[in-house]
Amino acid sequence: MAPSVEGAGVALNAAERGSGPAVLLVHGMASDAQALEPIAEELSSQARVIAYDRRGYGSSGAPEPYHGTTVEEQAQDAAALLSALDAAPALVCGDGFGALIALDLAKRHRPLVAGTVLSNPPLFMFVPEATERLAAQRAELEEALRAGGPQAGVEAWLGGRVDADALARAKRAHRGFFADYAGLASWPASRRDLRALDVPTVVLTGPWSPPHVVAAAEALAGLLPDVRRATDGDLVAAARGLLDQPPRSKK
Repeated sequence: MAPSVEGAGVALNAAERGSGPAVLLVHGMASDAQALEPIAEELSSQARVIAYDRRGYGSSGAPEPYHGTTVEEQAQDAAALLSALDAAPALVCGDGFGALIALDLAKRHRPLVAGTVLSNPPLFMFVPEATERLAAQRAELEEALRAGGPQAGVEAWLGGRVDADALARAKRAHRGFFADYAGLASWPASRRDLRALDVPTVVLTGPWSPPHVVAAAEALAGLLPDVRRATDGDLVAAARGLLDQPPRSKK
């Protein structure tokens, strides 16, 4: 277990296990480091695995008031964490919003990143057909908020996808969730930016991934220069595949 680490102005709760090349696990919306423990345990046999609660989640801090965040702010937290733990370069594995954080780390903090696994990346700027689904999702969220407050909004967004304990933790972290929701479309990236990201990457979805997320993953995979596309939803296998690659010689 690592002590609380200072992120970009907030204290971040981090846990690590195993030894070897560093792997940073970055959770998505309405989640936390605890939800990633099974993945961390599996990968710890061959890597030093670090998972942390992003700002507003679990035992990590958040500004007061905390109504919104950006992908870049979250990436600054992750960069500060990697530097404080002397864990760079790391394989950065991000799920959902965490995938956007991994992308921004690769874009703006390239020396910290050995590779990325991007699971269910919500990069909808390249997916016009996602607009209808996102609008319906927003309406459902607003209806739940009006009826039951922020915790009901979190529960509606999760839609029964997690167990009771994970749901209770997510509801307690509703500030983090709504800050993330406000920041979903905040990443300023162009096709040119993505084509320049020479980081070994796996873009991952699963059989349960919604069609608009799969479309975003396909669009992203079509732009990145050093990418493998996986559709089995197995983040552990994707990470192991990158860990097993021989290191590339520096140009």
